[in-house]
Amino acid sequence: MISVKPERPYFDAWRRRTGRRLAASGRISQLATVLAHEIGGSTGDWRNQLRRIMQGEEIPSLDLLTRIDSLLIGPPTAPAQPLVAHQTSFF
Repeated sequence: MISVKPERPYFDAWRRRTGRRLAASGRISQLATVLAHEIGGSTGDWRNQLRRIMQGEEIPSLDLLTRIDSLLIGPPTAPAQPLVAHQTSFF
């Protein structure tokens, strides 16, 4: 019997992009530690779940997917001060 794999182009693109971000040594463990602290469970369980997700064996919830993205992107940077605030008014 032939097994048909469902098409998931957006999830597959996310996996490729996220896989590149997690390629550095220790990144999966760092992410697993943060998720275990925030959501609960052990770091080992999260590490295994992240590997299953990255291999396409498990599809994460949208909340988990966006949380992983936000953790990999890092904290937001402070917006630069507008140039107008530093200029002197002549009027």
